[in-house]
Amino acid sequence: MTIVKHSATLHGHRTSITLEEPFWQELRSIAQSRGMPLARLIAEVDDGRNPDGNLSSALRMYVLAWVKSHASATEKS
Repeated sequence: MTIVKHSATLHGHRTSITLEEPFWQELRSIAQSRGMPLARLIAEVDDGRNPDGNLSSALRMYVLAWVKSHASATEKS
């Protein structure tokens, strides 16, 4: 599985984020479905994460929660 390293500016500071390609694709899809830039979504996840945690891990958990919540909504339909 390909791991991709990206840089983002969060609150005026550059940071590196390393994620597997499927997570990047899903983050882009989530941002698009929410009508926001990817950078804003990443900043939102960063703002809500445990300060002792890792941003890449927080992004993976966000994607997992999003996919699970939308899978549950689809099953209930």
